[in-house]
Amino acid sequence: MKFFKTPIFFTIILFAALYLQPANAYAAGDFMRETGKINVVVGVILLLFFGIVAYLIRLERKLTKLEHQINEDHEWKN
Repeated sequence: MKFFKTPIFFTIILFAALYLQPANAYAAGDFMRETGKINVVVGVILLLFFGIVAYLIRLERKLTKLEHQINEDHEWKN
């Protein structure tokens, strides 16, 4: 367990992550561009994003309606 606590271990992990990440990211992006599937990936991400935004807007409207009902019920009882 002492090996995991040494700064050398974390330094090696840091350099490995910094060195390997850009190489993998470039290769994956380059592959997607070459095969023409990058548009599909972007489309799916946009579809998910807009779906989540629509869900949050719908949820906000429902919550606002419930808040108004609670306020009306509270005013009616007083």
